[in-house]
Amino acid sequence: MNAAMDSPAPEIGITDIAAVMDELGRAAVAAAEALARADTATKNLALNRAATALRANRAALLAANAQDMEAARAKGLSGALLDRLVLDEKRVEDMARGVEEIAALADPIGTTIAQWTRPNGLDIARVRVPLGVIGIIYESRPNVTSDAGSLCLKSGNAAILRCGSESVLSSRAIHGCLVEGLAAAGLPAGCIQLVPTIDRAAVGYLLSSMTEYIDVVVPRGGKSLVARVQQEARVPVIGHLEGVCHVYVDRDADLPMARAIVTNAKLRRTGVCGSAETLLVDAACAATHLSPLVKDLLDAGCEVRGDAAVRQVDVRVKAATEQDWYTEYLDAIIAARVVDGVDAAIEHIAKYGSAHTDSIVTANAATAQKFLERVDSAIVLHNASTQFADGGEFGMGAEIGISTDRFHARGPVGVEQLTSYKYIVRGNGQIRP
Repeated sequence: MNAAMDSPAPEIGITDIAAVMDELGRAAVAAAEALARADTATKNLALNRAATALRANRAALLAANAQDMEAARAKGLSGALLDRLVLDEKRVEDMARGVEEIAALADPIGTTIAQWTRPNGLDIARVRVPLGVIGIIYESRPNVTSDAGSLCLKSGNAAILRCGSESVLSSRAIHGCLVEGLAAAGLPAGCIQLVPTIDRAAVGYLLSSMTEYIDVVVPRGGKSLVARVQQEARVPVIGHLEGVCHVYVDRDADLPMARAIVTNAKLRRTGVCGSAETLLVDAACAATHLSPLVKDLLDAGCEVRGDAAVRQVDVRVKAATEQDWYTEYLDAIIAARVVDGVDAAIEHIAKYGSAHTDSIVTANAATAQKFLERVDSAIVLHNASTQFADGGEFGMGAEIGISTDRFHARGPVGVEQLTSYKYIVRGNGQIRP
């Protein structure tokens, strides 16, 4: 086992934060230069060896996670946060398989996005290059350590990872496996570094004082974390503030399909950003569709907060407030209302949504097309659960997060989205008149 997994790294005193973070930055810049020159086979070797290490050290990972879980329960963390934090045999295997899937992806670095020749003979190509050094700040999900580190490695970027206090032991154990992979491939350990302190001052320093080292910051966590990063960061940020996701059940929806999609979209995992937070039902089908949809949710243990029409179908429904339509619950709670057709659904989503993920259930192709075109969200689905808002489900191997930005990257952020490009121009002596 790698020494990094044998025992937790010592905490760094507050007076050492600047020195420690600057050292991480210098190492990351040096590693990024080496990584930009690394060939695909070398990066893939590192990833595959890391996956092997994750499986080989499964017992140590689960033991570290058990300590994190014990501490989290003692702190009184919510069920949703505990679900994000916990590892089991399947989740460790999913991490290892995810790393292998990233290794199997095409290497984006050096690929030509577009190429053309000008009338003067200049040959111009737009070619993918790494972003450089990426800072990733996350909270309770330890698998982000594996996903983010692997995606950055494959896309030629050095990563500085800062986990939350809840997942620190799990994240350190996972990071140790990534370091094993780097060593096996002869790549510098600075390619993937984990901030060795949970002191919050490290986050502030990373955001405000590391512009000479870090090119992009990616926050992955709750609303308060993302808001802080977007406020304080002095480098570009890729991220989303929250996921207020909707499922709209149209008058032409197949009822069994709608019931399956709504229940899955809300309850498969309530703590993920793609979990549906609002159910919208067309008034034209409310008489047949609303009651079974609401009862399914209530019977499965989900709290439903509805408008007057929704409250009429079941006495267990609580009254929704205006704030409910804006709320990302990340829990077994959903807001529900009846709307007057697809246009009203689109208007509701435009007013209350967060441009993350929204779905329509309908057998009417024209209605679906209107919804897909007019809902301005990063991910828009037809007859599918919002829980598919996931890079792995998109065939990206994994994701570093779901971006709701409208520039650079939008939706699942995978290896291609962690690249920029440059122009390579070849001539034969041309000069500009």
